[in-house]
Amino acid sequence: MQKTPWILQTLKKLATYYRSVNGWALKVLARNLIVFRKTWTTNLAFNVVEPLLYLAALGVGLGTMIEGIEGMSYIQFVAPGVVATSAMWAAAAECSYDSFVRMHFQKTYHAIVATPIHLEEVVVGELLYGTFKSLLSGTVILLVIASLGLVLSPWALLIPIVLILNGLVFSQIAMIWTGIVPKIDNFAYFFTLIVTPMFLFSGVFFPLDVLPQVLHQLAWLLPLYHIVVLLRSLTIGLITFELLYHVLWLTLFILIIFPLPQMLMRRRLIQ
Repeated sequence: MQKTPWILQTLKKLATYYRSVNGWALKVLARNLIVFRKTWTTNLAFNVVEPLLYLAALGVGLGTMIEGIEGMSYIQFVAPGVVATSAMWAAAAECSYDSFVRMHFQKTYHAIVATPIHLEEVVVGELLYGTFKSLLSGTVILLVIASLGLVLSPWALLIPIVLILNGLVFSQIAMIWTGIVPKIDNFAYFFTLIVTPMFLFSGVFFPLDVLPQVLHQLAWLLPLYHIVVLLRSLTIGLITFELLYHVLWLTLFILIIFPLPQMLMRRRLIQ
């Protein structure tokens, strides 16, 4: 009997993972939203206050000493990046520390998989919840900068779509780390070695043209760079065909790494 080609086996396996986004995963999302409804003030405060402090200190404070960047005032330049980083931190924190607590300390995952819900569906529900937190946090900051007159184009109405991509990207990256590390203390390395470098070198606070050419090219590997470009362009109404490349890069990144959190979390819980 002829064996199925490995490429077909891989595609079949990927299709199985993608089908896990079903009603059961939405049940897990609904469970997390019920908990969030009881703690939303604390959750939202952490993800909103800190970005506003960055906006005030760098946009208003430092911005008074900078003439302008790329035809914009410094606060106009920084504001879309603050929206992006707020959404990034929200998703990364939710699917790292919070997911680890639910899995390891509260044993929520163990309780859920005792029902007809499979572990893959639990993980997808967690990713959707991280995406929700990203969308919510970024939208709140977007409304703040809009009230300050820093949103110059109706194209900004498309920003929530980019925030969803942002949430999926960083929820998956964080969940991959959650599936690897043995202790909650190890998440400090995740934020220090992965999240913070993206925060600093993705064009949030300065244009990447000032960096050496090699570092500028390496920025294309950072998901946050593409998100910042999209948000800044939509905010000021600078719409070009090149933006589709950034959307395509993020979409491919999401699809390619989607199976990894599920496989790693299954291996971790089985062990």
